[in-house]
Amino acid sequence: MAQHNETGKQGEEEAVRFLCAKGFDIVTRNYRHQHAEIDLVAKKGKLLVFVEVKTRTNLSYGNPEEFVSYTKARLIMKAAEQYIFVHDWRHDIRFDIVAVTLAGSEFRVSHIEDAFY
Repeated sequence: MAQHNETGKQGEEEAVRFLCAKGFDIVTRNYRHQHAEIDLVAKKGKLLVFVEVKTRTNLSYGNPEEFVSYTKARLIMKAAEQYIFVHDWRHDIRFDIVAVTLAGSEFRVSHIEDAFY
């Protein structure tokens, strides 16, 4: 597996731990619809959260959350629309970003709620 894929996988695992510690249940990982993928779908009470996880080992080009483009956000929203339809979800939703920075063997996690809509 390529190093960037492994880094992404580590970041996703750290995001799962972080969200679970905040009281979220992870409902789905890597939900795909057409060309879009939602990294995590988490639930807390009657709130369903679609989470994009961005992991970086180097901040030279910016923070991880800065790499979620308008196009990527639109794709996530389209996939979320399908997920909501298929699962007949009738409560609140939110789109978050979990930004993970890996420095050596330590993770720094930042949770951006309502990152886009």
